[in-house]
Amino acid sequence: MLKGKADKTNLPSRHVTEGPSRAPHRSYYYAMGLDEEDIAKPFVGVATCWNEAAPCNISLNRQAQAVKMGVKAAHGTPREFTTITVTDGIAMGHEGMRSSLASREAIADTVELTMRGHCYDALVGLAGCDKSLPGMMMAMVRLNVPSVFIYGGSILPGRLNGKDVTVQDVFEAVGQHQAGNMTDAELEILERVACPSAGACGGQFTANTMACVSEAIGLALLNSSGAPAPYESRDQYGEASGQAVMHLIEKNIRARDVVTRKSLENAARVVACTGGSTNAGLHLPAIAHEAGIDFDLFDVCEIFRDTPYFVDLKPGGQYVAKDLYEAGGVPVVLKELRKAGLIHEDCMTASGRSIGEELDMIKGEADNKVIYSVENPITQTGGVVGLKGNLAPEGAIVKVAGMSVAEQSFTGPARVFECEEDAFEAVKVRGYEEGEVLVIRNEGPAGGPGMREMLSTTAALSGQGMGKKVALITDGRFSGATRGFCVGHVGPEAAHGGPIALLQNGDVITINAITGELKVDLTEAELAARKADWKGPRDTIYASGALWKYAQLVGSTRLGAVTHPGAKMEKHIYMDL
Repeated sequence: MLKGKADKTNLPSRHVTEGPSRAPHRSYYYAMGLDEEDIAKPFVGVATCWNEAAPCNISLNRQAQAVKMGVKAAHGTPREFTTITVTDGIAMGHEGMRSSLASREAIADTVELTMRGHCYDALVGLAGCDKSLPGMMMAMVRLNVPSVFIYGGSILPGRLNGKDVTVQDVFEAVGQHQAGNMTDAELEILERVACPSAGACGGQFTANTMACVSEAIGLALLNSSGAPAPYESRDQYGEASGQAVMHLIEKNIRARDVVTRKSLENAARVVACTGGSTNAGLHLPAIAHEAGIDFDLFDVCEIFRDTPYFVDLKPGGQYVAKDLYEAGGVPVVLKELRKAGLIHEDCMTASGRSIGEELDMIKGEADNKVIYSVENPITQTGGVVGLKGNLAPEGAIVKVAGMSVAEQSFTGPARVFECEEDAFEAVKVRGYEEGEVLVIRNEGPAGGPGMREMLSTTAALSGQGMGKKVALITDGRFSGATRGFCVGHVGPEAAHGGPIALLQNGDVITINAITGELKVDLTEAELAARKADWKGPRDTIYASGALWKYAQLVGSTRLGAVTHPGAKMEKHIYMDL
């Protein structure tokens, strides 16, 4: 802890607090109730994605107050600010979903700009929903300041007819309703009870996946992501995170001391063994990019291939985040990985201790219900698998958690749709055949624009009982709540002239998650001839504004769909200016 007047010689806040020339700046701080002692202390940005868009974010404002108490207790001056969130559950299934992935970049950019503009010395970032978690972590690594991440916590499961239910059940109920298997009244009852509290979606969807990543990668205090959002005990983690960041300032431990190639591998292990969201294959490379580390989709998938899947979470399994927390949470999962020699123990964490030192203090053990032992996993390979072939030269990704080996290969004729809306309309009227591979293209980062998730379509298929009778591939994304044989992130995307742009109805497609193949039964010559006849990317209605700008800048899905050159090209570190 830093006591008395801090030495700001090497801290950014000296630019706004020190010396006679900064009298105007100090006058603003006095206007906000700070005194001379507060101004002399390190300034810690406390960034939240608080808003009233969804339950994921609604408790972040309260949790930020606990963080600020921790910063003050450790002799720092907290400065709270907010940034945006686009919540996928609300944005899903319509044009609003195009804003989702682009919001990740906007979050990272706005946190960076706020930190730079006001010369804050460190960052505690709170996030609750899908893209806000990687966006906040990307900002930490980009700025390379002492940083602690804290998740807002998961929602409590709903309860209906003696069973836990989540928003995934509501999305799938839409398909059951369309199929005539659920009445209006039954759907209305489910929608009223599925989401009973504040917090992010309860299954191992993108938010909880990236929350687990935050602990495994070292940016969050161990076990801080587990408690559901309504639990008052979360405040203790908030306060501890505020104190921890002050310790990191004192020791000059920065975000890139924490986020290394080894810690990214640890994070990918946790995604695999928990059957996490395929979106981690997008977000881990993006975080790596901010540190200048080469770690792309293929690197992520290599780790997925030899990591056992042993945590039984929805959507492929039975349990939700609250159950994982009660079974010991991410620390117990990491302990199991350590038993198999699958964790780099020397990685630094937000506590200032290594992950190995942290795990030495964890008493819990696998309960063999939610967390199986690593020696007796649900399956021997990770719940998420990478694919490659003549249909995806830059790779693709599929979630196989909860699928039997027999269900992990599929060959069938293509039924091609030019966008998600066309596919959803076809699914609603059963305008497809059992055994087909549904292809949704022009939904990549640039072509969409925005790389929408396809949960409405996949949930409708599951609700119709057809989730295992067809396969689906897209250059877009799938929600972490998606189940069934659904391949996303196909690259290059259609807008960049990838092979997915050249497919025609009836082309025979083979997906094999066991061998890691995604191919179409066409020769190189046939593909080349089609490429020569290709008319170029489809026009979109986004010819100006944020989505137009995003489409111009965004790069390959394989590299994380990022929009700037990254740490490899930077000419300065913010902390050292």
